[in-house]
Amino acid sequence: MTRNTDIARTFGTPVYIFDADKLDAAARDLTRALPQPSSIYFSLKANPNPAVAEVLRLAGCSAEVSSIGELDAALSAGFPAADIIYTGPGKTDEEIVHAIASGVREFSSESRTDLRRLSALADGLSVGIGILLRVNSDSAPGGAGMRMTGASSQFGIDTGTMPLTRDDIDLPSIEVHGFHFYPLSNASDESALVVEMINSIDTACRLRDELGIELKVLDLGGGFAAPYASSGRRPIYQQLQESIASALDARLPGWRTGETRIVFESGRYLTADSGALVAQIMDVKDSRDRRYVITDTGIHHVGGLSGIGRVLPVSAHVMAGATRGDVTGIETDDDTDTRDIVIAGPLCTPADVLNRNADLADPHPGDLIEIPNVGAYGLSASLMGFLSRPAPAEVLVRGTETISATRIHFDRQDLTMTTHDAQQPADHTPETAWDRNFERHISRAIPRLSIDGGLKADEDLKNAGLDSLALVALLGDLEREYRIAITDDQLTAENFATPDSIWSLVTRARDAVSL
Repeated sequence: MTRNTDIARTFGTPVYIFDADKLDAAARDLTRALPQPSSIYFSLKANPNPAVAEVLRLAGCSAEVSSIGELDAALSAGFPAADIIYTGPGKTDEEIVHAIASGVREFSSESRTDLRRLSALADGLSVGIGILLRVNSDSAPGGAGMRMTGASSQFGIDTGTMPLTRDDIDLPSIEVHGFHFYPLSNASDESALVVEMINSIDTACRLRDELGIELKVLDLGGGFAAPYASSGRRPIYQQLQESIASALDARLPGWRTGETRIVFESGRYLTADSGALVAQIMDVKDSRDRRYVITDTGIHHVGGLSGIGRVLPVSAHVMAGATRGDVTGIETDDDTDTRDIVIAGPLCTPADVLNRNADLADPHPGDLIEIPNVGAYGLSASLMGFLSRPAPAEVLVRGTETISATRIHFDRQDLTMTTHDAQQPADHTPETAWDRNFERHISRAIPRLSIDGGLKADEDLKNAGLDSLALVALLGDLEREYRIAITDDQLTAENFATPDSIWSLVTRARDAVSL
């Protein structure tokens, strides 16, 4: 039996298996390929599993996030808030305040509106934050990979059609001190990456001079390639270090001494080859000129975007010696029919097809199959909620040791307000008086406070981490959630000492509104 077979037997199928040694190797390879000194930010969009993120943190990476969920995962993985950059278009007030309250001080801004919103919210919290302007260059010299900028896009600020001025960036509580580029994604051609990054360096220096800013941080993005759900190896880049270092020496001679900090980002390259998805064949059936291999995984677990043609069909192989025995009620025969094989999932939709012309040798019900290179954009990039099936297990291993085994759980929250009224029983306890949204807001304001076993009414919130910034964020959340106004004279230590005292304050404020 192989390690992955043993894991499938222990945790059931389908199961994602991530290899910590491969995560370490990818981080080492990418560090060696890049000019030094520089920083690598792990993009959690590729794999937000906190256990995976923690391995990459220990390997020397910082974190790039673009949602509250990713931020909370990064903090759970142990990333200091100072090592996190918050990116993405369409940031809401809630997520900006949550990020600032959590200690994040570096943001990428995508537009004038985004810049003004970041300024206003930071100023309201009396906090200064650093800003990288995300740039949508008016040229796109590289020709490989998926283009992120260089054309009409929701990403970045156009340098050609609507350039920023100094007046646009001279705003309260922010310091624009760098630029953020990400022109390509999954670029298989190394020379295209080199050309794009050199163009980004040139553009950054031009914008620095036009805006009259000090260029403290230059984020050159990534686009580093890796195979997805198919066999193959990630590339080992040979040209990047020398080519990019030469360009930096020519345009930013102080970069080697830290005058300008050079940053790169990666999600796919760091995680892709670390992950495999193991599933079980539930049925093998013939339909006209095709043979259908039906598994217990599908587009809700992997390659979900394949349903709309955004990713290539996955490849898979039957795991040698991994047959778990016949599926109950299914007979296994030795038919070696050579007709075309379709790998399909269990969902009740014709879109649940992982490969319409698979190279799968002699599949039988009960066999285990393995889909390689799905450590990036696997589960979280799939249609997890479709048809309400459970998520697969996610297991992180190092050698034969299991480091982490978790499963995402979907839970529908009741948004109806629970109030103290005459209909409540006399023995109604404070722990059950509030709704789940109240607990959610407390948890977001104090990320390190565990509420897995329920929020305790008498929890000392100051000791748990409710500082002044978190208090401001929590106050705004509660006022929006419950449509109340909390007055300045109510902002006392006693009112915000415990969950029970805060809920009592919310209740009084709601009662005042209803009068």
